[in-house]
Amino acid sequence: QAHRKEVTFERSFEPGEFYKPVGVGPHPEPWPTGDQFDPELLAHGDRRNVSDEYRYLTVTAIRERLAASRSSVHVAIENWQHDLNIGSLVRTANAFNVAGVHIIGNKHWNQHGALLTDKYLEMHHHATPADLRVYAQQNALEIVGFDNLPGAIALDRFTFSPNSVLLFGNEGTGLTTDAVEISTNLVEITQYGSVRSMNASAAGAIALYAWTAQHRPTAR
Repeated sequence: QAHRKEVTFERSFEPGEFYKPVGVGPHPEPWPTGDQFDPELLAHGDRRNVSDEYRYLTVTAIRERLAASRSSVHVAIENWQHDLNIGSLVRTANAFNVAGVHIIGNKHWNQHGALLTDKYLEMHHHATPADLRVYAQQNALEIVGFDNLPGAIALDRFTFSPNSVLLFGNEGTGLTTDAVEISTNLVEITQYGSVRSMNASAAGAIALYAWTAQHRPTAR
């Protein structure tokens, strides 16, 4: 009988969202001056997951710069199951520099995928979908629920209001009945595969890209 050779594989450690970015080391002297710079980061290096233009800046300084160019769109997600996708959606919201992120339901959410990007965002908590509706009414925002329910409008045929709240449910369960009721419109992302739905972080990225294409096109 031939002996079967045992093959082992080494794990590949490629750069990605689950590995800390290398960042930059200590800033060469002389250091830049101003309250916007963090002395600890200047002295020891900035290993945060931020773009180069924000290196060595304090969290407050980064938030102030982002506030000057925030998009008018908001993102909201129901948090009933401590869904792993919530953190990833928050990270995507930071990438699009949204006006606010709204957590509905449990106040404590799964922050793993956010990679601390929530520090640079305006975070809001609402106990129920009805509370989000009150906020939306007070701030003249239109709530757009995302789910592949009967009567939903295909995303490629939908025109967003500039002042929208894009509302997502948890993976598997989708939007709750209460979330559907507060939505001015229901929108679905057309799919061509066998799965019933995609997770909230993927749906959020597609939806934010679609909103941006309509209301914040690139200068290039």
